[in-house]
Amino acid sequence: MNTKTDTEMNTYQNSDAAFPGMTMDEYSFIHHASAGLNQNQMTTFMAVYNSRRKNPTDILAATLLGFLGLAGIQRFMTNQILLGLLFLLTGGFLGIGTLIDAISYKSIANDYNRHLAYDCYQIAKMNN
Repeated sequence: MNTKTDTEMNTYQNSDAAFPGMTMDEYSFIHHASAGLNQNQMTTFMAVYNSRRKNPTDILAATLLGFLGLAGIQRFMTNQILLGLLFLLTGGFLGIGTLIDAISYKSIANDYNRHLAYDCYQIAKMNN
């Protein structure tokens, strides 16, 4: 096999344990977002991504706080400040928005992580 492919696979396999709650969809977009990076850049990519990614379980826990009166924390966590404020001021759209977010917490985390992966790619490319 190709040594570069083996190295990339080892980087991904070693990082899987560091990414709790990682889905196959997330694995797929990380692989796509990091295509073309050399080993040093891949290490930077994985370090930055790992430090900033959101675990879907954490998003769910933050969403459930909305039922206790702290609605919108999941939106603040994913840098959706205006939506977070709207959730906070309206009680999670009277609980309906919080319920929807509790059901779709994985897609909220995946959307945030997908954008993050492409940002991390740009950071890694700057690292020679």
